[in-house]
Amino acid sequence: MDQEIKELLQANIELSRENNKILKKIRGTQKRAVITKILYWIIIIGIAVGAFYFIQPFIQKILDLLPSLSGLKNLPDFSKFNGMLPK
Repeated sequence: MDQEIKELLQANIELSRENNKILKKIRGTQKRAVITKILYWIIIIGIAVGAFYFIQPFIQKILDLLPSLSGLKNLPDFSKFNGMLPK
């Protein structure tokens, strides 16, 4: 082979190796980004579930109280006092 072709092949091989290293770093970064995003959503969902678990007794008390509030339908009609109320 001609010396010039050998030099061109050697330069091409060096560029290919350098590109391969760069591509491997890019792919590693992409994998870490995906893992980080998955962990982020797991934490967000976990906090939401934990918060619901924490406030669930309070919500249950309010839901138990709602049927007893339905007895407030028998209140007097205050609409006749509408003109007397200050604005």
